[in-house]
Amino acid sequence: MINFNVKNRLSGAVQFTAEINCSEDDETSKKLGLAVKWALRNEANLAGADLTGAYLRGANLAGAHLAWAYLRGANLEGASLRGAYLRRAYLAGANLAGANLAGAYLAGAYLAWPSLSGANLRGANLEGASLRGADLTGADLRGANLAGAYLRGANGINHWVKCIQIETYAISYTAEILQIGCERHPIADWRNFDTRRIAEMDGKAALKFWDKYKDWIFQTIELCPAEPMEAKQ
Repeated sequence: MINFNVKNRLSGAVQFTAEINCSEDDETSKKLGLAVKWALRNEANLAGADLTGAYLRGANLAGAHLAWAYLRGANLEGASLRGAYLRRAYLAGANLAGANLAGAYLAGAYLAWPSLSGANLRGANLEGASLRGADLTGADLRGANLAGAYLRGANGINHWVKCIQIETYAISYTAEILQIGCERHPIADWRNFDTRRIAEMDGKAALKFWDKYKDWIFQTIELCPAEPMEAKQ
């Protein structure tokens, strides 16, 4: 049994000290994982905690309060985060494959380049979250709130978010929104953009791309539409 300090991601001060059953020589990722579990049992404050690389594979974190927590590179594969509060949590590069995030609050969370393959995001609030480069293969997004979510470079196959990788700009779309590169707008707005508006996005490169692929993009959306988030209940 050892004492292990968990620090705050912003101040660097010790946020809580966990009593965990491991060796001083064990990897920090293991210690952090055990510290999180100790915190949940002892109602310690995890909000804003620095949990970089924590090993939490298969852990039960249902309902955990992890707002602003720093979970970069954490292994949360198969973990239960059902109903967890992860507002503005930093999860870049985290492994969330097969994780249960049903009903989780992830508004404003930074989820760039994570694996969400097979994750259950049913009913999750992802408003304003960054899903840049996220692997969404097989993810369940029915009932999820993706209002304002950033989808640049997202990839994988599921019913609710469609992804296309061609040439200069990555393309992602939902039933309502189309994102091309860093530009994210309602599909109806894209249909009405004139050449001046397209040029404002990225100059001649954007115009060339739009002239070449505009019709094809809309045809693809029509032939392979994304399902509304409330579909397939």
